[in-house]
Amino acid sequence: MGKRLFVIGNEAIGFGAVDAGCDAYIGYPITPQNETTEWFASEFPKMGKVFVQSQSEVGSINIVSGAAATGHRVMTSTSGPGWGLMQEGMSHCANAGLPCVISLVQRGGPGAGTTRHGQMDYLSVTRGGGNGGYKNIVLTPSSVQETYEFTQLAFYLADKYCNPVILFTDGLLGQMAEPLERKKLDFEPLPEKDWAVRGRANQPDGIRRLVHCAPGIMPIPPHPPYTSFVDLLTALNDKWERMEENEVRFDTYLIDDAELIIVAYGYTARVSKESLKTARKEGLKVGMIRPQAVWPFPYEIIREMASQGCRFLVVEDSLGQLVDDVRIGAQGKTDVHLLGVLARHNPTDGGMILPDSVLNEIYRLMK
Repeated sequence: MGKRLFVIGNEAIGFGAVDAGCDAYIGYPITPQNETTEWFASEFPKMGKVFVQSQSEVGSINIVSGAAATGHRVMTSTSGPGWGLMQEGMSHCANAGLPCVISLVQRGGPGAGTTRHGQMDYLSVTRGGGNGGYKNIVLTPSSVQETYEFTQLAFYLADKYCNPVILFTDGLLGQMAEPLERKKLDFEPLPEKDWAVRGRANQPDGIRRLVHCAPGIMPIPPHPPYTSFVDLLTALNDKWERMEENEVRFDTYLIDDAELIIVAYGYTARVSKESLKTARKEGLKVGMIRPQAVWPFPYEIIREMASQGCRFLVVEDSLGQLVDDVRIGAQGKTDVHLLGVLARHNPTDGGMILPDSVLNEIYRLMK
């Protein structure tokens, strides 16, 4: 058993990054993830690691891309408005094949929105918010322990695929304190980063490296040797197909005999599970599918349960974004219902979707 701590989700990101071997954090303050930036500012200098408070979120993602190009494990964190500012840099990182981790702690929107929780950035993280149509693995923890573990997983997957990975949480999960068992996770060995920019003198073959965001277009050697724009897109497409094949992650609960299946992630998944347990005690056959990654999305299990006649209730703290993917998976074979932000227990930015709201919707659909 590892060391047990009592921390909030935003701090768990820091512990996960350390145990993943993160070398540098570059970030800019924004609520509700400031505890993450504060943690790195306090702890990384003591460890001889790099902490940089950038001038803006645009600066953060560009510094991250430069640091990632040297082969080091690096990350940043932000919330909705900052995430919006990072999108050009995100597209460049995906194009250049730069492994890095971005923690996105969601808050309400659109625009500046609120400084409190929300689940309103789903479309931009799963559809590639910047130009060009790229793909990032998006991990969705629903506890402090999972936040810690998924941070480690994010660094591994980023290096495995040479691609950005998003750790996708929300303001409630980030501020919530729970026990955390700290234990470094083991993953399969990864190849050496022979593409990294380290200076000619530090390369085993004595040949310099260059990483840029226009391979296959600008005639700049040497690595990777894309001969054309289509050659680059072919390589990216092959990589994204491998992600879709190998990195689908989800958790199920009582779906074997379910007539209604709740689909939710993050804080709404925790809320929904409480409602589900109450409904089960009353004899209602309700189950749950909880995506642990929302890209690649678990379409197959949705399609399978829809073919068996199950209906779906999507619970998300937005006007409806996750629900689109559930409808795609269901392929029109069954009903897909949404319980969204309008079901908050009060109309302020501090309102939540509470178990009573979910339970009442279960009654409405099943009774």
